[in-house]
Amino acid sequence: MTEQLRAELHKHRTTFTNLSLLLAMLGLVLLAVLLHALSLPADRLDTAAEQVQVFRFGPLLGALFAGLAGALSITGEIRHGTIRPTFLITPRRGRVVAAKIAAGGLVGIVFGLAAVGAAIAVGSAALAARGIPITLDGGDYALMPLGGIAGAALWSAIGLGLGALLRNQVATLVTIFLWLFFVENLLLDFVPGAGRLAPGAAAAAITGLDGERLLAPALGALLLALYAAVAAAAGTIATLRRDVA
Repeated sequence: MTEQLRAELHKHRTTFTNLSLLLAMLGLVLLAVLLHALSLPADRLDTAAEQVQVFRFGPLLGALFAGLAGALSITGEIRHGTIRPTFLITPRRGRVVAAKIAAGGLVGIVFGLAAVGAAIAVGSAALAARGIPITLDGGDYALMPLGGIAGAALWSAIGLGLGALLRNQVATLVTIFLWLFFVENLLLDFVPGAGRLAPGAAAAAITGLDGERLLAPALGALLLALYAAVAAAAGTIATLRRDVA
């Protein structure tokens, strides 16, 4: 298992795709945070609940891009046929999937930390430059990175499980993007009771940024861990039963 994990980590380190995803994520975080921090009227950024509009893009985009990286780690191999030699070298497919989940979780930690760190730094600087007092307290600043890291790591497993199920790279990436940015927003707006139980909302809940609409951080973490476990198990079963040809 250790050798397989090293092999998967080596793939992540030497694949330009992950660096591209990381840079794209940071660019989107900076753009979204600055747009909201600089364009919203000052009277709409007075309270902690309103300042959530600025900082929430860190955890959201961290989870999104970690999910995309997790999905690409298996759909990329399926698409290019490199999954066949991988399984020839390590015939126990469950071990391969487990190593991919573990490696993806570590990559997710990096994505989550980078996204939340950028959002906190840039958002705080932008609000300070406008003379708007930051009403988030020390607990918020501690929970945001911890929640963002946990959410991204777990979303990596969700992305990998979904990729193993769908197998098609484009379909998997589009599904993750549409779910997080459109479906969940519609659910939270029109069916909030169901929306707060969705995996993206659970990831956001861990950060504690929007306690009025979302679950408590501990419940969000538990729910998201359950989603990740189910997705990983489903992806593993699909990989064990399907022909890779």
